[in-house]
Amino acid sequence: MKKLTIVFWVALGILLFFVLFGIIAPSTFEFYSGELRGFIADTLGWYYLLVVTGFVLVCGFIVVSPFGKIKLGKPDDKPEYTYLTWFAMLFSAGMGIGLVFWGAAEPIAHFMTNAPTAETGSSEAIMEAMRFSFFHWGVHAWGIYAVVAMALAYFKFRKDAPGLISGTLGPVLGKYSRGPVGHAVDIIAVTATVVGVASTLGFGAVQINGGLDFLLGVGNNFTVQFIIILVVTVLFLISAYTGLNRGIKILSNVNLILAVTLFAFMFVFGPTLFNLNLFTNTIGTYIQQLPSMSFRIAPFEEEQRAWIDGWTIFYWAWWISWAPFVGSFIARVSKGRTLREFVLGVLLVPSIVGFLWFSIFGGSAIFLEQNGIAAISELATEEALFGVLDNYPMGAFMSVIAITLIATFFITSADSGTFILGMQTTNGSLTPPKTVKLIWGLMLSATASILLFTGGLEGLENAMIVAALPFSIIMILMTWSLIKSLRIEKAALDAEREKKRS
Repeated sequence: MKKLTIVFWVALGILLFFVLFGIIAPSTFEFYSGELRGFIADTLGWYYLLVVTGFVLVCGFIVVSPFGKIKLGKPDDKPEYTYLTWFAMLFSAGMGIGLVFWGAAEPIAHFMTNAPTAETGSSEAIMEAMRFSFFHWGVHAWGIYAVVAMALAYFKFRKDAPGLISGTLGPVLGKYSRGPVGHAVDIIAVTATVVGVASTLGFGAVQINGGLDFLLGVGNNFTVQFIIILVVTVLFLISAYTGLNRGIKILSNVNLILAVTLFAFMFVFGPTLFNLNLFTNTIGTYIQQLPSMSFRIAPFEEEQRAWIDGWTIFYWAWWISWAPFVGSFIARVSKGRTLREFVLGVLLVPSIVGFLWFSIFGGSAIFLEQNGIAAISELATEEALFGVLDNYPMGAFMSVIAITLIATFFITSADSGTFILGMQTTNGSLTPPKTVKLIWGLMLSATASILLFTGGLEGLENAMIVAALPFSIIMILMTWSLIKSLRIEKAALDAEREKKRS
């Protein structure tokens, strides 16, 4: 435990305070978190839209600029993982639980209960449901992850900076990045990471509960969810003790196999032609309307503005609060790749996988609803996937596969989270002590439990939106620092080449 920094103790103290607050005064905790979430969404929605779109534009600039040739590492460094394993790890860490949770639930919700602008239940509502699902889970989400991961990997592997969020801010903050200001940055990053990961684990626990209730009638309540969290906590702590290259790598590949199995089943037995037509059409409208969706704030339409606050702003905040963890993990497994290769891989491959996932599962849910086969929209959000599977051959068996997939995603997310939190609170150590990972694993589970106890799914959403705000400011500084350092390095390389020529 000698490697522990002040960041560990202060961040742990802050989080313990909120956990105890939630236990002692759950109603008060729920009230104030809800009020704060409402204030941020109402007054700063414009800010979230601008800043997230800005991150995507920065990624695009790096791809087409000469900076794209620069490696995340020394000139002779090679990637540690094959493309397949790399993509599997991106998929598992980045959105696994979320895709399974929302894959059927979000499109059917937009179609039947709250379409952005169209009449619910109409053909236009189907197009909107799919387009906005693509929008929420596409390049904007992965652009957020990419800027954090690029900065961390670049400064860690090329400039030999500590693998900390504060370690990326040297070009902007100078000596202050290593003092109290740097510690404050890392404390914000750690607290955002805990809230982001814990909230996602909460979604996983709720959906596992929903699946078990749908299949076995065990009840859908906090007690069952708490038991699920306890069981999975033991499993992911065992996985965390085996180390990154064993536990996470093996489970990431298991995730990929289970996800492909579930996807292939629905692709074969679902309304395949309907889903493929939906995918193709939505890709076109997504690309065509991406600019207008990116800046859509509906200042004169109160109902549409409420929809944007409840969906788009919620998602942007989720990805930002999730970014310290996912960005750190992606950086850790991306050493040796060029910036251009990295950005294209991180932005495009997971986005396309997500689009296919929503088209197959969301499309199947819409098909069942539109043709009067099943009322998926009447099910609880966490039961939508199981309601879809129930209408196809081997539905119960595939629901068991889905629950297993959610559980393994739960384990890999928490497992990766304990590693990243351990690294961030031991001055960037790539081998954080097992005791530190144990402490953070327990804190993740405690935070997930308290958020569910005090507000259920809404409590999870409130926490993410609140935690995202301060870290979004740090992300802007990280992006500025990265571009500044890349410009300095490019100028130095150009001067060296010119010197050799002369």
